[in-house]
Amino acid sequence: MDYTESVLSEGKVVQLFQIQENHFNEFKSKDITGKGFSKSISAFANASGGEIYIGIREENNTKIKHWEGFTNIEEANSILQVLDSIPIIENYYNIEFLKHPVLKTYVLKVCVFKTQAIVKTTDGKIFVRKGAQSLPVDTPEKLRRLELDKGITSFENERIRDSEISDATESEIYSYFAESIIPEVEPVMWLTKQKLIRDNKLTVAGELLFADEPQIVLPKRSSIKIFRYKTSREADRDMLAEQPLTIEGCAYNQIYKAVEKTKEIIESIKKLGEAFETIEYPEETLHEIITNAVLHRDYSISTDIQIRIFDNRVEVESPGILPGHVTKDNILEAQAARNPKMVRLINKFPNAPNKDVGEGLNTAFDAMTKLRLKVPEIEEKDNSVLVIIKHEKLASPEELVVSYLLEHDTIKNGIGRK
Repeated sequence: MDYTESVLSEGKVVQLFQIQENHFNEFKSKDITGKGFSKSISAFANASGGEIYIGIREENNTKIKHWEGFTNIEEANSILQVLDSIPIIENYYNIEFLKHPVLKTYVLKVCVFKTQAIVKTTDGKIFVRKGAQSLPVDTPEKLRRLELDKGITSFENERIRDSEISDATESEIYSYFAESIIPEVEPVMWLTKQKLIRDNKLTVAGELLFADEPQIVLPKRSSIKIFRYKTSREADRDMLAEQPLTIEGCAYNQIYKAVEKTKEIIESIKKLGEAFETIEYPEETLHEIITNAVLHRDYSISTDIQIRIFDNRVEVESPGILPGHVTKDNILEAQAARNPKMVRLINKFPNAPNKDVGEGLNTAFDAMTKLRLKVPEIEEKDNSVLVIIKHEKLASPEELVVSYLLEHDTIKNGIGRK
């Protein structure tokens, strides 16, 4: 079993003790049992990954930490053997021994990566990390949620009870799409062949792709909301410039409408330069990130995609955590489609929104770099993924002048122009 060894400085020991137990970090006594260790492995692997420090005891009440490390590396063998007994985890962890500069004893640091498969403990149980807790997945509903989060099962294949096959076969969007089908085939036969019909009803993917108004049977989970906030700070209802816009329709039309409207709102905001100018913003970035949100969101969650336009950034929040083994750190390299059927079929449309499948975010990042803007930031929240696209401050003239006058009694003409 490969591992690395590092001698910590006293400053690094202090820094290590300042880490708090949370969604990504856990401290355990060196007396932890194999069963307890496998519980932590399961929980982190089934969530976003994390780091387990073994040999640091934390008091329950005071949270004071004590270094109680292993005398030598061999003393940790029984714990390391647990990793060998969990085959799925084989390529999803690394090991490092941290040596105390004075005590000369070792703390075992195990970095666990997010896995695509569900990882069980040595006694066959399943856990998932939530905050600073490792919670059991002990009901069919919890297991179903975990399978959806990991992309093992996809909500896009669910049958919609209130749908009708005619929602797709008689729609304008299907007529538009049918021109690209080779050879020409009868609509019901084609939809059936593509597994978009189950028991004479459309699946979620079938409705989203080929119904003109999927929102009728998939309310609260198939629209895009656009908000314009006249501020650079946090979202505040009092700072809304106007009523939020709702973009509806099939997935294909939604993407193009949302990009067009977002771009229109951004370009209506003036920035201060030598004169008031329209902000320059890469359309490729907006297009790829909104496309990604529509195609990879979790449609089992009853929340719409939100696009929030601020004076200094655009936020795109998509329901559902990152699927499979994808993390915010490897998202440009790793691929795991939560809705693979939607991704594949929308690529067959004329002028497909995802022309270069798998390269969308790379294109978005490159477009920002070409304009010498910061690349987007990605945050994974409890039940959503947030992409923050920062740009030059889209400040309104009024905001800057008022901000200056809060600290000065008057403003000179030259300062106002500057």
